[in-house]
Amino acid sequence: MTFAKLCAALPHGMVIGKAPPDAGFSSVCIDSRVCTAGALFVCLTGTARDGHQYAEDAFKAGAVAALVEKAKLSGGALQAAAEKYGALLFAVDAPLRALQDAAKAYLEGFPHVLKIGITGSSGKTTVKEIAGAIISCEKKVVMNKGNLNSETGLPLSAFEVRDEHEVGIFEMGMNRTGEIGELSRVLTPHIALITNIGEAHIGMLGSQEAIAAEKKAIFAGFTGGETALIPSSDAFRDVLAHAVNGKVVLYDTVCPATDLGLDGAELELDGMRVRFPLPGAHNVKNALAAVAIAREAGVTPSSIRKGLESVRPLFGRSEIIRGRVTLVQDCYNANPESTAAAIEFCDGIAWKGRRIYVIGSMLELGARSEAAHTRIARLLASSRADSIFLFGAETSIIAGMLKKRGKPERKTFFFTEDMTELSALLVPYVQEGDLVLLKGSRGCALERLAAALAEGASAR
Repeated sequence: MTFAKLCAALPHGMVIGKAPPDAGFSSVCIDSRVCTAGALFVCLTGTARDGHQYAEDAFKAGAVAALVEKAKLSGGALQAAAEKYGALLFAVDAPLRALQDAAKAYLEGFPHVLKIGITGSSGKTTVKEIAGAIISCEKKVVMNKGNLNSETGLPLSAFEVRDEHEVGIFEMGMNRTGEIGELSRVLTPHIALITNIGEAHIGMLGSQEAIAAEKKAIFAGFTGGETALIPSSDAFRDVLAHAVNGKVVLYDTVCPATDLGLDGAELELDGMRVRFPLPGAHNVKNALAAVAIAREAGVTPSSIRKGLESVRPLFGRSEIIRGRVTLVQDCYNANPESTAAAIEFCDGIAWKGRRIYVIGSMLELGARSEAAHTRIARLLASSRADSIFLFGAETSIIAGMLKKRGKPERKTFFFTEDMTELSALLVPYVQEGDLVLLKGSRGCALERLAAALAEGASAR
């Protein structure tokens, strides 16, 4: 992107320094440690760090310009650092908003790219990856890497678009009210899909109705020619579909399928039998959401089949790790819906050995935390688990209920808030032939147990 186009996108900004008329930047970063030659460094101020303090490090690494806050110019340190390395400063009132405005302007330079946005309470990343696997069978696709789906992650991902790309698939997450609307303003999607309305982030928004309103903001920028994809079975379907300024498509969340347990499912789609490798009914729903996107993008049935069969699990999302102990590693994140789905999935597997469920806290649920953990406690009490290991302060609610409602003759359970203690309890307990579920919020980092379990199993 040229500096001239950046200036046009930021009409209220102030440029400090001089550059050739056609000069520009080739990448964008917010971390000086990953800046490369030709980068634009965006100085963001967070709760722990102020990016302005690292501008000189970015220039030293090869950044040719920086977005800075006007209020931070006093003292002259930023100007001196820029002059020392021959870099430009673009001074603006709010660097985050400027980053988003620049990303929006950058995307407008690729009118041929079909832009697809995905949001929802759960399943966003998985749907994005499945849709990418399908559509890339026929078209050049760019996606945000990992879960770079935030107020900073999506704009940074937008700068990955290049001339050869035909389709851009971007997930959109949120950590505060209004964020989905901001991201939709940046992306202006041609096709926008909502996976579901659950209780993830209910601690911030207060109710599922508020969550639905927030997620629906993905359609806010529609001008009439866009398509909204909404799950037909969601309780908030009609709310999401109401007054959308574009085409509304209610996509199916169920289809004829043969459950293959840990090996996924065999689906019946468009008269074809499709072997889909991700396990669990929740992943079948994710697959059907991705299929809905692919159909709107004009992908042929044969490529839909090829793409679905090529999918592989992402880290911490429905990973099946086989060995002397079989791990269901589904611990990248957790909310009431996904935790219930993981338990129900493991309950439904035909398994000869023991079932051991390691359940971590579900975070960011606010006032609904107690009710959500109570719901999971009831599910665990009636589950097929032989043993239950609980980790995190919030799971004390589950521990208390299991003492009252559990079945001691069939189940044992343990509770701790210490990872070292959890590992010390779990590793010697697990034996060959066990099925172990790891499910908890990202903050629990339950994947730390996987290596310990593998080492412990191999040592016996």
